[in-house]
Amino acid sequence: MHSTAKPWHHTDKGFRNPPGSPERQPGSWRPMLAFLWRLHRRRGRPVEVRDGHVLDQEAALEGWRAMAGADGLCWLGHVAFLLRIGGITVLTDPWLSDYASPFQGYGPKRYVPPGIAVDELPPVDVLLLSHSHYDHLCGPTLRRLAGRMQPLVLAPLGLGPLLRGFGFRHVEEMDWEQARRLELPDGRAADFTSLPAIHQSARTLSDRNRTLWCSWSIRAGGRNVWFGGDTAYGPVMGDIGARHGPFDLALIGIGAYEPRSLMRSVHANPEDAVMIARDLRAARIVGMHWGTVVLTEEDPFEPPVRFQTAAGAAGYGAEEALIMKIGESRLLP
Repeated sequence: MHSTAKPWHHTDKGFRNPPGSPERQPGSWRPMLAFLWRLHRRRGRPVEVRDGHVLDQEAALEGWRAMAGADGLCWLGHVAFLLRIGGITVLTDPWLSDYASPFQGYGPKRYVPPGIAVDELPPVDVLLLSHSHYDHLCGPTLRRLAGRMQPLVLAPLGLGPLLRGFGFRHVEEMDWEQARRLELPDGRAADFTSLPAIHQSARTLSDRNRTLWCSWSIRAGGRNVWFGGDTAYGPVMGDIGARHGPFDLALIGIGAYEPRSLMRSVHANPEDAVMIARDLRAARIVGMHWGTVVLTEEDPFEPPVRFQTAAGAAGYGAEEALIMKIGESRLLP
């Protein structure tokens, strides 16, 4: 007989994190309101952007073209990457508009431009999405992208109607541990597996955790890449490493972690990110989810310093724990 029991992370009201994941403490709504008020007041202050943090768009496009079709990645900012693996081009969580908000003109605003504007992106085979938050699933970006190209869109459970409403025709929803093999007529192929993450979802005040969140394994060309989306650190990372690792490269969030009492249940800090990489058995790490928008209270340019210090202490060399410039391209080793 086939079991009809729901997976553990499915609930009657939506979804929940894997067992053993960190949880926000009960009664945290008062500290959360105070944090949101402090953040609102801070958003009017300019951010001092470090020299060389962002390449101009022409340099970014030239860097991507200079790889001449070889496998590599280009950081577009925040968690948006162009990733070419096994000759297949993947675009991850592209927030390329000005505001991470349902209202363009209000809310968290990026303080640097994207590495490549949505209208200048090269052709994409697969659009890979991790969850519903506005800094990962951006309506204005996705509507413009759907008007230019029709990639295969892979997303967590529950997001299909929204994405079809943006204009995408080839949308597939996936649960944790489900896999999808893409085979193109010219022989290029890649395997995508939706994996757990420790986070949450919402786009309104009434749909909290109604859609799933995930991380991804991308296998092609003899390589295995992990894209973390948004995640905190917990025991499930060791499970992922044991079941799906080792990984040649892990793209892991290192920013948006203060105050820790509120953020530890949804975002890794730089030290957590290195522990995630170790649990995943990742040979190399790229730090993401920093240097683009003020979402929390740490200094915007603190994450890469702490990340590289922690990575060095864990045995990762300078070419194994990477901090990229926005718009920079690098070949996959």
